Amino acid sequence: MTILRSPAGIPDATVARLPLYLRALDELAERGTDVCSSEHLATAAGVNSAIVRKDLSHLGSYGTRGVGYDVRFLAGHIATVVGQTQPWPVVIVGAGHLGTALAAYQGFGARGVKVAAVVDADPELIGTVVGGHEVLSIDDLAAIVVRDEVSLGIIATPPAAAQSVADALVAAGISSILNFAPTALQVPAEVDMRQVDVAAELQILGYHAHRRQAAPSEEAVLS
Repeated sequence: MTILRSPAGIPDATVARLPLYLRALDELAERGTDVCSSEHLATAAGVNSAIVRKDLSHLGSYGTRGVGYDVRFLAGHIATVVGQTQPWPVVIVGAGHLGTALAAYQGFGARGVKVAAVVDADPELIGTVVGGHEVLSIDDLAAIVVRDEVSLGIIATPPAAAQSVADALVAAGISSILNFAPTALQVPAEVDMRQVDVAAELQILGYHAHRRQAAPSEEAVLS
């Protein structure tokens, strides 16, 4: 997986954990919790509390010894660092099943992202409505990026089309791309890309499930 470059010299691994901390803090705030410990954030992110404290030290947030972190203050601080204090317009390329699901997803708004447009190359899909958005032609991508000041691009196409879509996004001025197509893409060094391969993640889970099933048999042989 290509890791998004971090802002202001914050380590990439820390940047990758910040959204997990923010989600945990938002949930605590909704429950009326004012202060939390590093242990709670560690559990949410699947790391140990020492890593949490080190991560937050990069943000200048050290908490209060014996008390913990102010939930709302820290949430606001992390939201600022990850750019959630302003809505980032995103264009979804691909209006198939995945693109439609992404266009209809209600969780983007809470994370500082709004779907500006959905585009596709299929004439049968252009003009249809998915997730409340009329599907536009990919030929209009560059104009859409300028019109809606789009900052992010999502590739939700079949693998065969993904590289040409990535090229089109880059040509249109998009420098941050999330790729759902299960294929490796080539983009310029200045373009940030993250890869989401659901099938690969399921294969990893399948491996661990297989190992758990095999363990009793292996123990029986050894005994």
